[in-house]
Amino acid sequence: MDIAAITSWLQSTPAAEFIIFSSWAFPLIEAIHVIGIALVFGIIAIVDLRLLGLASNSLRVTEVARDCLHWTWLGFAIAVVTGFLMFMSNATVYLSNGFFLWKMFLLLLAGINMMVFEFITARSISTWDDGTSAVPLAGRLAGFFSLAFWLGVIATGRWIGFTLFELPF
Repeated sequence: MDIAAITSWLQSTPAAEFIIFSSWAFPLIEAIHVIGIALVFGIIAIVDLRLLGLASNSLRVTEVARDCLHWTWLGFAIAVVTGFLMFMSNATVYLSNGFFLWKMFLLLLAGINMMVFEFITARSISTWDDGTSAVPLAGRLAGFFSLAFWLGVIATGRWIGFTLFELPF
């Protein structure tokens, strides 16, 4: 099965057809998606700003992360589920939309940035996260790139709706 067949099948599922032809389903799903993204970005921004030394400097990075990141995963789960529901309603068009493809690419980069931070930079966190030392360059770069990638995700996501011209009727 090729990607065109998969996206066509996805669009023809009962759930996708309900979203397509309902007057309220897509706007509701989109609103919940925006809430999920806002939760993800807002919480990640708190941690990233701490890594950059621009906020919560009296707290350790590990404290800020511990207090915040479980909310990020909740927001991310909401965003993924609602994003998939929106995608399935017009999958073939989304896959040819440049802003959608850029959004997916930036999400991938944000994930890679997080993994690099977790598996490389954070391994030495006990040596620099004492509440008084500056965050090392690798940590500051992780915070900077995280903010940049997530702002890119938000910007490209916002433009997706303005560049879809195929209507379901």
